[in-house]
Amino acid sequence: MSEKKYFKQTKPFQVPTTDGKLIEEHFGNASTQTNAFSVAHMVAPPHWGEPHQTPEFDEITIVTKGKKLIEIDGEEVEVNAGESILIKAGARIRYSNPYDHETEYWSICIPAFDFNAVHREEA
Repeated sequence: MSEKKYFKQTKPFQVPTTDGKLIEEHFGNASTQTNAFSVAHMVAPPHWGEPHQTPEFDEITIVTKGKKLIEIDGEEVEVNAGESILIKAGARIRYSNPYDHETEYWSICIPAFDFNAVHREEA
């Protein structure tokens, strides 16, 4: 009997957070031990932000609701619902939602998100 050629994710890994942000990893290191890529669904509450970081991976963000502000090497870029952005590895970035409404988006990291490769700065 042959092995299935697909995996249907029904129980994404919910990453523990302390800032009110929802992170559900569908594929990646934490959920499926996949290190080539990761896919996560996220919801950032109003007025949320995180420290600067300089990841060793490329990251694609697809905004599905609201808008997100991203600082990339000192430039502020707003990404609205229905838009996406690719940020290359090595850029100094800061993600935030300084707005009055929550932001929903998907993140794809290549290779997979890894806490040891994100290089977050102290807040």
